[in-house]
Amino acid sequence: MKLNVGRTLLLGFGFFGISIVTGINKSYVAPFLGSDFGLKANEVSLIVTLGTIITFLIQPMIGSVSDNTRTHLGRRMPFIIIFAPLAAIGFALLPILVQPGLLWVFVSVLLLTTVALALFRTPVIALMPDITPSQFRSQANGLINLMGGIGGILAFAVGAYLYGLNRALPFFAAAVALVLACAIVVWRIKEPKDSDTKAVAARPDLIHSLRVVLAAREKSALWLFLAIFSWFVGYNAVETFFTLYGVKALKLQPNNAAFLLSFLALMFVLFAVPSGYIAGRVGRRKTILTGIATLAILLAVVRVLPAELQTSGAMLPILLALAGVAWALINVNSLAMVVDVAPQTELGTYTGLYYFFSTAAAVIGPILAGYLIEAMGGDYGMIFVIAPVTLVFAFVFMLAVRRGERAEEPPA
Repeated sequence: MKLNVGRTLLLGFGFFGISIVTGINKSYVAPFLGSDFGLKANEVSLIVTLGTIITFLIQPMIGSVSDNTRTHLGRRMPFIIIFAPLAAIGFALLPILVQPGLLWVFVSVLLLTTVALALFRTPVIALMPDITPSQFRSQANGLINLMGGIGGILAFAVGAYLYGLNRALPFFAAAVALVLACAIVVWRIKEPKDSDTKAVAARPDLIHSLRVVLAAREKSALWLFLAIFSWFVGYNAVETFFTLYGVKALKLQPNNAAFLLSFLALMFVLFAVPSGYIAGRVGRRKTILTGIATLAILLAVVRVLPAELQTSGAMLPILLALAGVAWALINVNSLAMVVDVAPQTELGTYTGLYYFFSTAAAVIGPILAGYLIEAMGGDYGMIFVIAPVTLVFAFVFMLAVRRGERAEEPPA
């Protein structure tokens, strides 16, 4: 047996399309709300975070629903066929609705689009273990994340160019890309024939899982989850408000500010595989600690760097590119640590806890940043204070982690 690379890359088109839409959304929806509709930073963060909360609530439920769905197309495909086009239509409408007096129409369509995305995202994710043998799922997940990373780069780079031509074009292009990418998945990926008859595993109770982690005598899992939560709070604060930081503090056009993030996204993709090999050599914990310290320093440098130096020359792109390398050291190896901290009978439970803590951070990070920005008189540079501070907390928590390294393979 071996990994079917071609089929895995085809499945990765689902993540590719979702990543393009997500990247365009994160780059330009906040400026629409902050600049065109004139909302304050805390109001922007509440609207953006409401979408994250909706996703957080819907995705576990829809995963269970798809597990129990029985159709001639399979368990997952109906959700993709129905909701991907609806999400694309809603996303394409967003720039058209940026008109005086249409704020709540814009917000309503934004939230409905978020719901549609959430309703098929989890079934797309569930297809990977459906079609991939257990021993190859790590490699498959790496290839799928590569496809998602390419989508993110296109969202930032090509999206910025299209925005310069017409600010509606990135949304239209992303909507078309989403439909085409999901069409490839539906056309080329066949769910296993036994998927309609296999037993459905019980979904672990989140509260029970948290109690198990808290009650454990050895606290590595707890410290690891707290570290994950901490670094995602800071990262999400930066990601949500970076374009507005570029517009308000650096006086850049929104497309030029968003384009800067392509340097981070590109280096994350290029360094994702090497970071795994580095962790194999020196250990996951040391690799993650190095990434945390490096990222904290880089973001703190952005905070103290004068605006004129950020907007002239290559200083800011270089800092963001290095931040992408540091983020790869952290993000690529964290889920692997979670899996190896977990008892082998509770891998699914601990994976669910990983997404619980990272999604909770995606809710809290933008809200925290929005209120602190307003409290400091609209200083969007506060994101480069928040992130280093939360990364310091993450570093301290990671120092307490004692397990989670790669297990040695048993002898043949």
